[in-house]
Amino acid sequence: MGEALNGLKRNIMCGEVREEHIGQTATVMGWVGRNRNLGGLQFMDLRDREGVLQVVFRDNLSEEILEKAKKVRPEYCIAVTGEIVKRESVNPNMPTGMVELMADEIKILSESETPPIYIKENLDAAESIRLKYRYLDLRRPDMQNIFKIRHRASKAIRDYLDNNGFLEVETPMLTKATPEGARDYLVPSRNYPGMFYALPQSPQLFKQLLMVSGFDKYFQIVKCFRDEDLRANRQPEFTQVDLEMAFVDEEDIISLNEGLVAHVFKEVLGVEIPLPIKRMTFREARDKYGSDKPDLRFGMEIHDLSEVVKHCEFKVFNDALANNGSVRALCLKGGANMGRKDIDRLGEFVKGFKAKGLAWIQLKEGEIKSPIAKFLKEEEMKAIIETMNAETGDMILIVADKNSVVFKSLGELRLELARKFNLIKDKNEFNFVWITEFELLEYDEEEGRYFAAHHPFTMPMEEDLQYLDNDPGRVRAKAYDLVLNGEELGGGSIRIHDTKIQEKMFEVLGFTKEEAWEKFGFLLEAFKFGPPPHGGLAFGLDRMIMFLAGTDNIKDVIAFPKNQNAFCYLTEAPNVADKKQLEELGISAIKVEE
Repeated sequence: MGEALNGLKRNIMCGEVREEHIGQTATVMGWVGRNRNLGGLQFMDLRDREGVLQVVFRDNLSEEILEKAKKVRPEYCIAVTGEIVKRESVNPNMPTGMVELMADEIKILSESETPPIYIKENLDAAESIRLKYRYLDLRRPDMQNIFKIRHRASKAIRDYLDNNGFLEVETPMLTKATPEGARDYLVPSRNYPGMFYALPQSPQLFKQLLMVSGFDKYFQIVKCFRDEDLRANRQPEFTQVDLEMAFVDEEDIISLNEGLVAHVFKEVLGVEIPLPIKRMTFREARDKYGSDKPDLRFGMEIHDLSEVVKHCEFKVFNDALANNGSVRALCLKGGANMGRKDIDRLGEFVKGFKAKGLAWIQLKEGEIKSPIAKFLKEEEMKAIIETMNAETGDMILIVADKNSVVFKSLGELRLELARKFNLIKDKNEFNFVWITEFELLEYDEEEGRYFAAHHPFTMPMEEDLQYLDNDPGRVRAKAYDLVLNGEELGGGSIRIHDTKIQEKMFEVLGFTKEEAWEKFGFLLEAFKFGPPPHGGLAFGLDRMIMFLAGTDNIKDVIAFPKNQNAFCYLTEAPNVADKKQLEELGISAIKVEE
């Protein structure tokens, strides 16, 4: 049974004890790591949030204290009082390695069973076990350090935005489902049987209403929810740094957010981010890197071979070009020695992104090796090599298909080659880029209509408004994403505040006037009353913390995450609802066979 504190107060954290505290009496509290009995001396490692301190029990203490100390096992929660002394055997690998606490009193506050996971850094344990016993996983020093980073980053964000005139305003969690996004999480209403709230995918409409309200500069660090099939580094609930500004253009928003990112990285890591951050249009990013979130820590740009192979005799190339597709390629430096099995694996890799296959050309010493060489004239092969800037020892990798497939497969292949051949030399580099001039609309062939690439309130570029009626796919948006090392860190846009443009946008998206009012009526009603020009941006806070903490797993930066199937091992949620609750909500649950 655990002892009570009975007024005992901790006066210093374990990890904060240093040489300047020698001679002082200290009371520390925490969890026991190792407990080593060496006969006349007993050593304990005591751990709290700030670090580890060695505690020593001498054999001249009372029998009661010594017996209590011997009883202590790993992860017992204890309090110890004693004198801080200089450590005889210095440990330079510990911040507290110059000192130790010579104990003269101990309280066992609570005992612990043998933990199902080790409480140590760099734990190699099954994710399901770590998530089931997350409260133990979070005791680990490396995990606690991540959440210190998260705290410092959140504070730096709030400080920066406060200093720039922003007000933090909370928006509702129970709101209305709106289309044009991911699937909503629905919450049934007891007061309105058969009706549902939706959890917000983002505070988008509310932050626009705050601009109509005259708040001018709003921000919020807010939970958002999306019921979508999870992929790596996606969670059903995630945190955004959400902000909106009135009477601004793109340059104002980009400049402010560059400053925000630079401030956070300086405050948390001491890293200077060079400003201004470079920019690249969406089309340039897609054409060169096959992605709207390019990783610029290495080269290997995509090149268009369509013009140089348009008269060749290779049917795959001809078919792609005849169907308004393209033939594009990457050049892998030093790839000429790659074996056939490895090349075949790359071919299977691009098939995962709907490419029909991968053509290749190896420039070996004194010869060109390629299964498509027989279909190419000598001048065509020479033109390909020149276009790719390829040299002896290199390999050219080619995909021919419709453009969406070509860009996706080559963009992913580029990243796969970077991983396989360690093309990113500096793993600690932070390479930022703004992507601008996104396409306003995306055409869905299955649905037979256009969808908003961002959301239906994104402002088109004024010079492209003329194309909304007859060539909507040509219209560019006043939208911008901030990309870091191939990951989208945040994105936003200037919003439509002109009623006529908004009506036209809904028309292009296939909404009737009645449908638009049914879905977005409260916003359209507000826009009758003098909406200011406005725009904003949202950062993925979890993703930002991943970069700051140096982890590639989003679950590491969320205190109590779900698994890949949106299941919580800790609480075993979701679970079956109580029959009485369902009756109160007017809901009948259908049992689905597993």
